[in-house]
Formats: sequence, structure tokens, C-alpha cells
Amino acid sequence: MFRWFQQTVTVIELSLRSLPQRAGPSIVAVVGITGVVVTFVAVLSIAEGFNAVMANAGSPDTVIVMRGGSNAELNSALPLESTRLIIDAPGVRRGEGGPQASAELFVIVNVPKKSTGTDANVPLRGIQPAAFVVRQEVRIVEGRRFNSGTNEIIVGRAASNQFAGLELGQTNRWGQNTWTVVGIFEAGGTISESEIWCDAAVLQPAYRRGSTFQSVMARLDSPDTFQSFKDALTADPRLDVQVVRETDYYSSQSAQVRGIITGIGTVIAVLMGVGAVFGAVNTMYNAVATRTREIATLRALGFAGSSVVVSVLVESALLAIIGGVLGGAVAYAAFHGYQTATMNWQTFSQVAFSFTVTPALLVQGALYALVMGLLGGLFPAIRAARLPIVTALREL
Repeated sequence: MFRWFQQTVTVIELSLRSLPQRAGPSIVAVVGITGVVVTFVAVLSIAEGFNAVMANAGSPDTVIVMRGGSNAELNSALPLESTRLIIDAPGVRRGEGGPQASAELFVIVNVPKKSTGTDANVPLRGIQPAAFVVRQEVRIVEGRRFNSGTNEIIVGRAASNQFAGLELGQTNRWGQNTWTVVGIFEAGGTISESEIWCDAAVLQPAYRRGSTFQSVMARLDSPDTFQSFKDALTADPRLDVQVVRETDYYSSQSAQVRGIITGIGTVIAVLMGVGAVFGAVNTMYNAVATRTREIATLRALGFAGSSVVVSVLVESALLAIIGGVLGGAVAYAAFHGYQTATMNWQTFSQVAFSFTVTPALLVQGALYALVMGLLGGLFPAIRAARLPIVTALREL
């Protein structure tokens, strides 16, 4: 066993020393694998970024109450009387300003994207004053809060960056009102930053919604009171509602988009990976052909065929790892933090987010590169081990 190990190390050293003589084909293989890893990591970073925006939203002690059977705020409707019952229900945290709950309205407005000029669906959320207490992560970073009873709006940082006409001081015509941007807010990079906020009492007549709302956002005394709060509301014959933790609500909304993006990214990576494997196969066959007499000489001196197989696989794996590391570095440098927006199919509105290249994605990219390298080197390695010694020694 020790002798085999020594032989294998020797063959690997000889193989790696001869790499500069085969620099051209080796570089081609590295570049091919680099391209696959860049695409693989970049596409999956979209899903990671979108999921981060959605999954990090809310807190365990915050709930969203909608009409029974609704899967999103957009298709929910709650009359004023129901919202009052929900806000006054036992379990809702109370502070100096009263119950920490906000009855809210959710409409979609058309706003052009800065990058393309095409219209996009952006959420315009009507809130009550308690919304700022419920969502404690929200803070004004430019301008000020809107004044109640006025046509003033505040805009999330991500929405302001992605869409035109949402900078401080600009005006927009939506519904029956002209709205003025008086503030920009941040919310820890969560989905709230993709929204526009205004006074719910002003938004209702602007869209002829009467006194109806679509949801109630409430902060509970503690996360442990969720079930009792939910049971109290669903058992009340005056109400037809469903109660969901805010974290679960947004997490479920991200599942569909994440699944689509991950599926597409995997298909693209596999198709490109097939091409990269063929490139690696060609490179390693070339390497074996170049070293035919060297390999035959080693075999004639008593080196095991398995040592030759390992040396070819190690060389192929090394080239693949180099490509994987380069691909991960390029993907991180080019895409990490890049801001864009995509459709949330649950609400048919845009969600602004940043590409997120995580350490886990970089590891996945490197492992995928290693798999491609090993597959690409497998058949050339077997061929090298099976070379007839006498015939190979006669080759020029």
C-alpha cells in the first residue's frame, strides 16, 4: 500500500510538472468551467437575494389578519367593523398610543423602471399610525413621515432606487389624487423597502374603497400568544378571517419564485456543464496523448495502472477547482449586491432586491466544478491506464 502511494505521488508530480507544456488546452478547460460556475452562482444568487428580502421580513410576534380563504392581501377585504374587532382583541400588545395594530389597504400602481422605462407594478400601502410601532425596523433616512390626512407618501429605499419618480419631492398621479414624496425609509433590506406608504384614510377615497381594508397587521404580547389570539378570532362568529405569522406569510410568498429561479438555474447549469465536461474530456485526452510514452515508460518500470488513473483525475480535478474558484470570484465581484426587481406572483407586484452570493453558493459552485472535472477526466484516465506498453513505447 505504501509503495502504491509513493508511485501515485510520483506520477501526480510528473503530471503537474508537464502542465505548462499543455497550457493552451488546459486554459480552455479552465475557462469553460469558469463560465459554467459564473452562470450557476449568478442565477442562484437571484433566488438567494429574493428569499433574503422575503424571509427576513417581519418578526415572530407580528401577525397578519386577512379575510378567510385569501392567500394574499391583494384578494382580501375586511369591513371597518371587523378591523376594529381584530385590533381590540385580547393578545394585541398595547402601548401608550393604544393597541399596536394597523388596518391597511394594499393597491398596485404603475411606476416606470429607471433601467428600462417600462411600467412596473409597485405596491402602494395605506397604513394607520400604529404601523410604525408594529414594524419597528422601519426608519426614515431622508425627509420625514407623511402627515395624516394629506396626499403625502414615503417610499422604501429599494423602490426609490429602482423606479422613476419616487425621489424626495417628486409628485405622481395615482387614483384620484396627486401624491408628493416627503420621505425615504429603510426597513433592514426587507420587502417593505419595495413599497410606497401613505395614510389609509386618504387612500380609501382615492380608489373608491369606502371604509374597507384588506388586512390588519398586529403585534402580539409575545410569540407564544399567537395560537390563543388566532383561536379567539377564528371562533368569533362575527369574523371570517385567517391569522398568519408575518414571517410565515412572507416566507410562503417567496417559495414559488425561489423554486422557479432555482429550477431554471439548475437546468441552465446542467446544460452548460455538459459542454464543460466534453471540454474537459478533450483536454485530458490531449494530455494523455501528449504523455503516452511517459506513461508507458512508467508502466514498464512497474508503476500501477491505478496510479496513472489517479494522476489524470487529480490533474483534471485541479483544473476544475481552479475554474470553480475563478468562477465564484467573478460571480461575487460582478453580481453580489447588484440591485434589481422581479415579480411577486402572489401579489402581482414588483419586489426590489439585491443579488446575494452566499458562501454556501460559492461552495456549491466549487463542488459542481469538481464534479465536472472528475467526469471529464474519468474516461481519459481509464484510457491512459489501458495503454498497451509496447505499442505506446513505439509512438513518436
